Amino acid sequence: MSVEKLEKQIDDLMDKRDKLEEKCDTLPECEKDDGCETCKVFAEIEKLDEEIEKLEEKLDELIGSDDED
Repeated sequence: MSVEKLEKQIDDLMDKRDKLEEKCDTLPECEKDDGCETCKVFAEIEKLDEEIEKLEEKLDELIGSDDED
């Protein structure tokens, strides 16, 4: 996978995450102290964070291997 493709995927996921976070701020359960634990939107945000982290690691590996050439 190319660096550009990974960067695009990361950007797309970050946009999706930002939109979910904005939505999350408006939900009534977010006003409760334990709201994040039961919030489905927050669970989606966490999944996106994991995906973003994996893609960033792949990107670092690709960039790192380019530096070594």
